[in-house]
Amino acid sequence: MFDLKAIAEALPLLVKAAQMTLLVSALGLVVGYVLAVGIATARLSSSRMLQRLGAVYVFIFRGVPLIVQLMMAYYFLPFVGINVPPIAASILAISLCEGAYLGEILRGGFLGIPKGQLEATQLLGFSRVDTLLRIEIPQALKLTMPSLINEMIMLVKASSLISIVGVAEITRTAQNIAASTFLPLQTYIAAGLVYMVINGVLSIAGHVAERRYGRS
Repeated sequence: MFDLKAIAEALPLLVKAAQMTLLVSALGLVVGYVLAVGIATARLSSSRMLQRLGAVYVFIFRGVPLIVQLMMAYYFLPFVGINVPPIAASILAISLCEGAYLGEILRGGFLGIPKGQLEATQLLGFSRVDTLLRIEIPQALKLTMPSLINEMIMLVKASSLISIVGVAEITRTAQNIAASTFLPLQTYIAAGLVYMVINGVLSIAGHVAERRYGRS
């Protein structure tokens, strides 16, 4: 018999676990975005070496599944004598992976900026850093906003993979509840509802930000 009460009982624990999901996702997105700026800049650099380094980075971290990257980070860091909690290894792996995906998104945004604007910054005496921070990144953010919103939602769902290294986020918590209650269907329905609410809120907030940022 399908027990709706089990879903209601699982929700409070899953909502609490959602805090870990959001923490890992947010940190992975922020650190990944910082890496992405460097990667996109390298890919568009006049230096052949930087272009190749950026391309190799993207090839590796987009070519290897995130679950494999998580396991590598989890086992590699202790192997070289760096003992960190599973959450730190998870954030590292997610950030490195996001850096590759966001780097390509930003590169597309940078390419969409009119060259005349960049030439004008040179005539005005802007440094490369000033041009990047005041002209390129803001406009690239505006041009790539829909892709960034989509990537943010995908990241929240992909964060479920950190359950394999024991981080108690939504999916790991659902696994524990299902194992103790022997009601896996109801438990995973509840987990799915939590994911849907999170991503629904992120989607709405992202579209609101997109409209406001677009008008500015």
